Amino acid sequence: MSGFLELEIYQLAERLANAVCNAVSSWENFHKYSLGQQMVRSADSIGANIAEGYGRHSLADQARFVVIARGSLYETMHWYRLGCDRQLWEGEEQRALQEMLDELAPRLNAYLRSFHRRMAQAKQVR
Repeated sequence: MSGFLELEIYQLAERLANAVCNAVSSWENFHKYSLGQQMVRSADSIGANIAEGYGRHSLADQARFVVIARGSLYETMHWYRLGCDRQLWEGEEQRALQEMLDELAPRLNAYLRSFHRRMAQAKQVR
């Protein structure tokens, strides 16, 4: 029933969301409630959309939710960059977040391509 939990891409999204939340929770209130809450929401949304798409029946619906997850990832990247510009990250957490963001982007794109390939194959079978 919860096969999405086995997806490496979901696990990475979950690690990213938890790392963002942990980092933001230590910020001063102004940054926490302006940039921080936005970034936590967008990071949380990545895994949530992967999970929701996994539960959909059609490949097109599943792919649509991966596209939404990718949009949330790009939004998270935006907030991350602003945090860098405002010097809100500690050295190690900044490096770890950057590595997760760098890894997740191509993996989400590959995951999306897998749906497109399967939809193309399904059209050929018809």
